[in-house]
Amino acid sequence: MKTIEQKAKKVPAIRFAGFEDEWVNKIFRESFTYLQNNTLSRAELNSESGLAKNIHYGDVLVKFGECIDVAEEKIPFVSDAFVIDKFKNSFLQDGDIVIADTAEDETVGKCTEMQGVNDAILLSGLHTIPSRPKEKYGSKFLGYYLNSSAYRQQLLPLMQGVKVLSISKSALQETNLVIPKDNQEQQKIGSFFSNIDSLISLEQKKYDKLTQVKKSMLEKMFPKEGATVPEIRFAGFTGSWERKKLGKISNIVTGTLDANAAQKDGLYSFFTCGKEVLKTNSYAFEGNAILINGNGDLGFTRKFSGKFNAYQRTYVLQNFAVDFEYVEHCIHRYLPNRIVNESFGGAMPYIKLNTLSDLLLPIPSEKEMKCISLYLNDIDSLISLQQRKLEKLKNIKKSLLEKMFV
Repeated sequence: MKTIEQKAKKVPAIRFAGFEDEWVNKIFRESFTYLQNNTLSRAELNSESGLAKNIHYGDVLVKFGECIDVAEEKIPFVSDAFVIDKFKNSFLQDGDIVIADTAEDETVGKCTEMQGVNDAILLSGLHTIPSRPKEKYGSKFLGYYLNSSAYRQQLLPLMQGVKVLSISKSALQETNLVIPKDNQEQQKIGSFFSNIDSLISLEQKKYDKLTQVKKSMLEKMFPKEGATVPEIRFAGFTGSWERKKLGKISNIVTGTLDANAAQKDGLYSFFTCGKEVLKTNSYAFEGNAILINGNGDLGFTRKFSGKFNAYQRTYVLQNFAVDFEYVEHCIHRYLPNRIVNESFGGAMPYIKLNTLSDLLLPIPSEKEMKCISLYLNDIDSLISLQQRKLEKLKNIKKSLLEKMFV
């Protein structure tokens, strides 16, 4: 692969060696034929076996990536022979593109290219635009190109609606495609991004496995409801654990700032009820702390050491009578169930102070507590490392999607 100067409009910033021709302009309506859509409901057709596989609008918008190997995906079936016969002329084929025409944000127009089609595959429901290329393209090229910013920037002014955005077939018809002349170049690009996706998928599985290990350890290393000892325990420790209220082993207050206190280049971390850590130029807290979102990303919990400030609906726990890292792991273990039972509010649920202060946590000896903290901290470090690797790969893919298309 080589980097070239983008002297001409129709040449990407990064390109595989051996390809010199300018890319060509095409119009969507001249390049695709729309397939028949239908109003079938997945709820009516869902089956574990049947005559045809059944892809739904939500699969394209949320579940599937730019390309999907349907032979490897767990997809429900349609078992109604009448339905199969009625829509047999719109079965999908390799290379077909299915576009989601509605969403609550600018993911409108997200599409999936079908690959590995060995069985009959039928779309169900509205809000998809099944499209078939009029000529053969390199495998997976269209799936990545039509989801790239190079193409999608055309869709933004075509979207209609306020709370729910949509894009019409007629609007798509006039969009412009910039495509490599050489099918070999298309193929290389499709394979390249497919390989990146395979790496991302592999790293995602590693991340998911680590988070599952953490979840399992949280369940087994702390006593269950009504029990006084955990299911698994470090060697050398015996005896029952006692339970203490969170409000008795820590001081619990809320921040006082509103969201407008955030400053892009602030000196101190500013914790709100989102997951992102903002900045501000003043601090009200210092030292070891556990922060819990009182609404927004309800119950989201993290630890911090240093000077910081907090939003007025963010709970700040400090002055711990026991190891604060152990307390944080305990909160991850026991708070979610309590939130389910005791969160208040309708459209915007929130946590009351006594939901936290009355939370009973099991307390072992100081030495056993430290062993548990160190072990779980090691798992957290592995999870963070894996998350960074995953995010790095995703950022690499995003950057290349911007530079390898025109």
